[in-house]
Amino acid sequence: MAYGIKLRVWGEYACFTRPEMKVERVSYDVMTPSAARGILESVYWKPAITWVIDRIHVLNPIRFDNIRRNELSGKVPTGSVKTAMKDGRSPIETFIEENRQQRAAMVLREVEYVIEAHFDIKGNEDTNPVKHREIFERRAKKGQCAFQPYFGCREFSANFEWIEEPPVSKLEGERDLGWMLHDIDFENNMEAKFFRAVMQNGIIEIPTLDGKEVKS
Repeated sequence: MAYGIKLRVWGEYACFTRPEMKVERVSYDVMTPSAARGILESVYWKPAITWVIDRIHVLNPIRFDNIRRNELSGKVPTGSVKTAMKDGRSPIETFIEENRQQRAAMVLREVEYVIEAHFDIKGNEDTNPVKHREIFERRAKKGQCAFQPYFGCREFSANFEWIEEPPVSKLEGERDLGWMLHDIDFENNMEAKFFRAVMQNGIIEIPTLDGKEVKS
């Protein structure tokens, strides 16, 4: 925990899709821990470390908006991918003109968060935690990233900056946000994990993925 970081992120739109919604996209009220982890990995990812989200600060009031988005109605068939992998010649393609579908989405507007996190070190290589933290801090301060971080959907890009202390949230009181996706347990058959998210004065404490508060 001594090597924790704080990253302020903000953007115009966000959509952290609820998995129970099958057709239209409906966002959770706030950013999920898995989305926060993805943002940190976009700034600095190494096989030797695993990012662990400690808490999420929700700085702006929660605002929803309805928009319509163009999406594909299907995916590239698995058989086509396998064939291309075998012969090295078959095309893997889909044409948006033939598969375009317009869908409604309930998204968040004008979002701003602070991600508090630390990292665990795996294996016996790259075990210097000071090095990893300094690299992340240097990259965050310069605005460097491996790919553009985003809020749930790639078209909703996220701005980010390194901070030392989180600003005070505009939200007060306690709010139960219900069950929220925590993350995917990649070491346990890709199992989805959920937790009961409670926001206290704009701050959500995130349990560990193997904590007793987390359910499958």
